[in-house]
Amino acid sequence: MPRLVLYQPEIAANLGAAIRIAACLDSPLEVVEPCGFPWRAKDIDRVALDYRASLTRHVDFAAFRAHTPGRLIVLTTKAASPYTAITYQKDDLLLMGQESAGVPDAIHAAADERVVIPMAQHARSLNLTVAGAIVLAEAIRQLNADKIR
Repeated sequence: MPRLVLYQPEIAANLGAAIRIAACLDSPLEVVEPCGFPWRAKDIDRVALDYRASLTRHVDFAAFRAHTPGRLIVLTTKAASPYTAITYQKDDLLLMGQESAGVPDAIHAAADERVVIPMAQHARSLNLTVAGAIVLAEAIRQLNADKIR
């Protein structure tokens, strides 16, 4: 199953939402630290509720890549290809950047694919967990994941 990846998230509620999405769609969740907030269960659980996902924390991007094989797909407003234009694979890593800054140029350069979710011209960006859910759902649809009803 493709994995959601949060790169240095800055908002605890977004991590909570990502945990809930990962649990509901049966996808592992990877968190590349450092986070921009203290890791406190009460702040994260406010949105995650009682949902639990397979979650792995990595001290930095190098540690993440050393321990997590798969094709790196960056979700970004800077991409030219829509998320529906690629064929997803079961070991894909769907990486979302920081809420305020996205991902650094070095990670863009390391990506195997960069995809965008087309939006209305007046819109700047979607909430990162909403974007992650949209792309993960498309990957699951393409892979005909029978675990999701």
